[in-house]
Amino acid sequence: MNESELKEEVVKALKSVYDPEIPVDVYELGLIYDIKIFPINNVYILMTLTSPSCPSAGTIPGEIEAKVREIEGVNDVSVELTFDPPYTTEMMSEVAKLELGFM
Repeated sequence: MNESELKEEVVKALKSVYDPEIPVDVYELGLIYDIKIFPINNVYILMTLTSPSCPSAGTIPGEIEAKVREIEGVNDVSVELTFDPPYTTEMMSEVAKLELGFM
């Protein structure tokens, strides 16, 4: 699997992880800031949460790591949590905005 195919698989895995308080996946919510694929299929994900006091802060990053590790060929996964820049609803995709009634 090449880098772009692996990145597509990572996005699919991310779309299977939901914030338990919001019925939209973390990718469409805009919580994923960056996905990098390094040599030998090491995956780095930079993400945020809807707020620093998010009750799911302890579970969402771990669930993301577990889902990405399940992808065949992935060697290692690193998930980094940041709050810079702070999350805003402007980061949501149009799909998420429609789902949540923002459009």
